[in-house]
Amino acid sequence: MIKKERIAAKIFRDFVWHFAGREKDLYLTFDDGPTPEITPWVLETLSKYNAKSTFFCIGENVMNNTQIYEQIIAEGHAVGNHSFSHLKGWITSNNDYVDDVKKASEFINSDLFRPPYGRIKPAQSYELKKDYYIIMWDVLTRDYDEDVNPQKCLNYVIDHSEGGSIIVFHDTIKAKKNLQYVLPKVLDYYSEKGFEFKAIEMAKN
Repeated sequence: MIKKERIAAKIFRDFVWHFAGREKDLYLTFDDGPTPEITPWVLETLSKYNAKSTFFCIGENVMNNTQIYEQIIAEGHAVGNHSFSHLKGWITSNNDYVDDVKKASEFINSDLFRPPYGRIKPAQSYELKKDYYIIMWDVLTRDYDEDVNPQKCLNYVIDHSEGGSIIVFHDTIKAKKNLQYVLPKVLDYYSEKGFEFKAIEMAKN
């Protein structure tokens, strides 16, 4: 967890950043999908390792790619709400932000929420915590960043992941180059070390 995330974790102590005590479990998560260009490849790759994960979906993408969303669930993965239109909480009014998440819930059936960009105001989180566990991360791969090459992305994941880590990837076109290089190698590396890849399973009600 980098310095900025450590500070945020101290402020938002009731968010989920890491699963303590799970020494041989890793929690892969995929943000911003589903997308027809990359999500099916992710599902195929995960299935080769019997790996389960959690997909934090954008409501608009689910609306436009219902079959892929249903495939995610059918293959035993978890889903989470990632808002309907990927708003930045810091520059969005509280009511508009919460309403956007509620709109996404019409398409995404989940008690998990991850704020886009990890940016959320305390007042927004206060409202959303009534209905959701807010899931953050301790390893952000930056697979979407054009300045991060595939090997650097892989090295970061391996250097910073440990049992109980929540790792963020993105099943998007922007992340495709890094993701297609890194994901199979992460699955290989940690499978050989006896780790299991698990979906995040929590329920508010």
